[in-house]
Amino acid sequence: MTDQAPAAATESPDIPGKPTSASRTTLSHIMTHNDTNLLGTVHGGVIMKLVDDAAGAVAGRHSGGPAVTASMDEMAFLEPVRVGDLVHVKAQVNWTGRTSMEVGVRVLAERWNESAPPTQVGSAYLVFAAVDADGKPRRVPPVTPETERDRRRYQEAQIRRAHRLARRRAIVELREKRAAEGFED
Repeated sequence: MTDQAPAAATESPDIPGKPTSASRTTLSHIMTHNDTNLLGTVHGGVIMKLVDDAAGAVAGRHSGGPAVTASMDEMAFLEPVRVGDLVHVKAQVNWTGRTSMEVGVRVLAERWNESAPPTQVGSAYLVFAAVDADGKPRRVPPVTPETERDRRRYQEAQIRRAHRLARRRAIVELREKRAAEGFED
């Protein structure tokens, strides 16, 4: 499963595929005192909102319409972000299903008044579902990876999807078993 190239043409023959670069985007924001916690660093929730905003823009661009956050996986905070940091949130579609897509996000920060290269301070993977005007799922174009890095991300996204589905099945099975044994949660 993970060592095969994406079959863009066979996954969605009625919707043409889009290259990874078609929806890739960067959102930049300067951090202020309004963004800080009691330690004087930027709230993780502020960074998570920027991540969700950038990923949502990418999902909407790729799918050609509204898309909603279905889940966020593996949000990692690698370094603290401080007041005065210019934060860049880079996002792209890594993988697409029939109505959903995984968006990978890298968070970089640099001092607003220095010319040093930015440092990666976080990363996350989000799953978005494309929806129509009534909030019902709608088809998305398949993503077409363009580079080796894009192909690696596509394969890794397939692994994350398999883990999400297996985890969901295991939880449902456990809850059913506990309910059959008379336990209420």
